[in-house]
Amino acid sequence: MRLYRPILFFLLATSLSPAGAQKFILPEFSLNKAEEALYRMITEYRRQKGLDSIPLSRNLTYVAKLHVQDLAENLPYNRRCNLHSWSDQGPWNPCCYTEDHEQAACMWEKPAEVSNYPGFGYEIAYWTNEQLNAVNFAKKALAGWKRSVPHNIVMVNQGRWRDKPWKAIGIGVYKGYATVWFGEEEDPEELIIEN
Repeated sequence: MRLYRPILFFLLATSLSPAGAQKFILPEFSLNKAEEALYRMITEYRRQKGLDSIPLSRNLTYVAKLHVQDLAENLPYNRRCNLHSWSDQGPWNPCCYTEDHEQAACMWEKPAEVSNYPGFGYEIAYWTNEQLNAVNFAKKALAGWKRSVPHNIVMVNQGRWRDKPWKAIGIGVYKGYATVWFGEEEDPEELIIEN
């Protein structure tokens, strides 16, 4: 059976609100060690650049966790479709995100499609087949994004992202995949890291 736990949670978590808008009751979850390390490293990297930390969003983290599982289990990407693509194996709209960004709305609108996040989401994604512990995986993903100008400028609000004040961040890591979602809207469902 190809129904995995987060997808099952997704199916159990949806309902209709009285106004007819979709409302999601997200399952309980926490960050795994790699996700927590990556959040702390991104926060420190931004601090070194003179930027504020970004509150950890429960909704964007849910989207990130759902997406890395889809990437790992259903492989919706190929030579034409990149890691921002979503398969047809879940309760979401599938899409092939191409290098020309013609399908950018598929990414931007995904948080509203599968969670209660009140705005667009902007994703950076990473994959490696190396077997690494949680901290080394986080270091490698961050190093890859820092070397990639299109990913780095999202993390540190430069270029076309200069005027987008990130008020929410979500992180997912699963089986060699990592995604980080950034949003301009505050998430009323903040995710707290226990110290």
